[in-house]
Amino acid sequence: MTVSLILATLGRDWQVAEFLAGLQAQTLQDFELIVIDQNRDGKIDAIVKSFRPALRIVHVKVDFTGNARARDYGIGLAQGTIVAFPDDDCCYAADVLQRVVAEFERRPQLAILVGASYDADTRGFSIGVNSRKAGYFSRLGMMGVEFTQFFALDRLDRSQFYLDHDFGIGAKYAGGEGFEMLYRLLRAGGKAFYTPEIRIYHPDKDHYRLGNARMLMYSTGIGAYIRKFANQRDWFIAYYIARKMLLAPVLKMLLAVLSGNRAKLAYWYYSLVGVWRGFFAYRNSGCL
Repeated sequence: MTVSLILATLGRDWQVAEFLAGLQAQTLQDFELIVIDQNRDGKIDAIVKSFRPALRIVHVKVDFTGNARARDYGIGLAQGTIVAFPDDDCCYAADVLQRVVAEFERRPQLAILVGASYDADTRGFSIGVNSRKAGYFSRLGMMGVEFTQFFALDRLDRSQFYLDHDFGIGAKYAGGEGFEMLYRLLRAGGKAFYTPEIRIYHPDKDHYRLGNARMLMYSTGIGAYIRKFANQRDWFIAYYIARKMLLAPVLKMLLAVLSGNRAKLAYWYYSLVGVWRGFFAYRNSGCL
């Protein structure tokens, strides 16, 4: 099995160089990197050129912005049997791709493989949904985050393998694009497995110290994708209405009150506001 990594990037440079250095150190080298470059100033040209002798890189410059749109564009260029969407500020442990291919080969019915996100400084879990326990999961217990997900193209419903351009950075709803696609693929019957042994490093941005604006922005995307499936009369989404739009933020606000942490209280309040704002604001533009 061969791997296509689709890296959508805008505004970052040294982080891209660190990611490419991590790829150069991979114990499995049967992969291609498709860089969808949304920069207009040649910001990463020299970086990509410096790694070209060692890595198989397809460097594509586009005249549009939007993370989901860029990744979707990369899908059309991918030659591998496994596709993934690394963030431009993440880094792979040296054995990530070797472990990914081994898991797919070990589990012939597996369509979606998800690793864990770790903070490089603390070595604890970072953003997304992580667990110390490996196992299969369904759409009622989705794991990971989009840059930790790997997809075997010949084992999933290809008609559902796209990113909705309404979601993600640079779109109407600035978050939720990975979970929106994952939910669709699981609903279509794709089998998914999570393991914390696939280690992908990413700065921890899911904590209240980074401020309320980020939480408000991303939770709006979560509310919007929940509304999208609610509009389709998908009754399973009632679980996420209860969990993401009511129980989780309210309980965390209550814990913040009990601990006297005003910053955490404000953070989870904005989470609650954002998810409901996205839910009521969602309108389908018809863009894939």
